[in-house]
Amino acid sequence: MVTRTMVNDAVSDHAESTSYERFAGWCAMGAAVAGLIYSLAFVVLKEPWLHGLAQLVGGLLTTAVLVAVYSRLRAIDQNFALWGLLLGLAGALGSAIHGGFDLANALNPPKADVLGDANVPFLVDPRGLLTFGVASIGTLIIAWLMTRGTFFPKSLGYLGYLLAALLMIIYVGRLVVLDATSLAILIPAALAGFIVNPAWYAWLGWTLTRKTDSKT
Repeated sequence: MVTRTMVNDAVSDHAESTSYERFAGWCAMGAAVAGLIYSLAFVVLKEPWLHGLAQLVGGLLTTAVLVAVYSRLRAIDQNFALWGLLLGLAGALGSAIHGGFDLANALNPPKADVLGDANVPFLVDPRGLLTFGVASIGTLIIAWLMTRGTFFPKSLGYLGYLLAALLMIIYVGRLVVLDATSLAILIPAALAGFIVNPAWYAWLGWTLTRKTDSKT
């Protein structure tokens, strides 16, 4: 028997869910902007403090987005959705930590003997292992689940496949090609940073906010 309390609880849960999805949608749009600023600051402006700050903020905003995406995808396959969430969170937090590290060094440059060889990989995120490598696998899982469900557009999932591929290419390139000006790194980095990554998060944000607003 359905009681009034059960109905009220269901309504309350729905309100909380839609409220968070709207919040996550705006976070996704913020992550898209942060990604663009990071790419501009890193490639064009060459401002370490700005790209460090953008990477830090973008990584933190992404964590909120991933939770909302997981809540929609777990009905398709809970274990895969959880795996995608965990890998995505690892990548996002790794990116935020890496950005915080760059920001701290840009604002207060340490003595040369503290950092040692500048070419030594950052221990927490060596050559972008978390930022690009792990994030690539997490994005691939999420994109795959999107193509199996109905909440997210299947074309968004296909865009996720492209982003996952570019992220993995960037990671492998940074791992084996140390020259950051190499076309093997610049081309996929430019595609991901200026086009695909911002489009992915902006589309995610639009989907979460639009579908949430249409139900309220």
